[in-house]
Amino acid sequence: MVGMIFAAGLGTRLKPLTDTMPKALVPLAGKPLLQWQVEKLRDAGITDIIVNVHHFPDMIIDTIRQNNGWGCNMMISDERNQLLDTGGGLKKAQEWLIANSQEPTAILACNVDILSNIDLRALIAYYQSPITNHQSPLGVLVVSQRETQRYLCFDEHDRLCGWTNSKTGELKGKDGRHLAFSGMQILSPEILSLLPQMSQDKFSLIDFYLSAMNQVSLKAFIPNDYRMMDVGKIDQIEEAERFAQSL
Repeated sequence: MVGMIFAAGLGTRLKPLTDTMPKALVPLAGKPLLQWQVEKLRDAGITDIIVNVHHFPDMIIDTIRQNNGWGCNMMISDERNQLLDTGGGLKKAQEWLIANSQEPTAILACNVDILSNIDLRALIAYYQSPITNHQSPLGVLVVSQRETQRYLCFDEHDRLCGWTNSKTGELKGKDGRHLAFSGMQILSPEILSLLPQMSQDKFSLIDFYLSAMNQVSLKAFIPNDYRMMDVGKIDQIEEAERFAQSL
């Protein structure tokens, strides 16, 4: 299994810090956000990790080199010419893996700016466990019951069936149990092979999931005692530092 950290975003909500550094290198309790994610993946046994870069890309690359990848084999998916969003970023990273003769493998992908107490080994075990048809789920989306405006919808078998905006009433696909997406997922080689069906270069993973959900099984994973924080705003840094130190 390969890890992927989405680190290409502009981090506009973290200005003025991101006027001089990428979001991935914003320090939190003595460590850049990127290091928090790399160490969490490494501690779960994932040491091959792709990082996509766009905003101040050379700063990220230099920091990874200076720290010897924090003990991991770090690979760079370079998006400096075009920011591709999460779906397009994963598509480009998958193309990079194929071009570099990597064997087809599952990818555990996460956002660089979302901290949580999730047990990644439990998530991986769920992905690898047999379900009712004696096959492992092809994709696992980490979700929770927190309140938000946009929800993924899951059917009675915890399979993705749609998306809804609770404020506007917009619904794509079918309605079902409303769960909030955490920005973390494990995707099988079978699902990743569908990425080329998305004709555009830039698209979100949510758009990809909605296009693929009738072809493959995307299952919900709700972690036990889940706590998460999106380090998205400059006035949340102190709170985020306390949260990170509590993990």
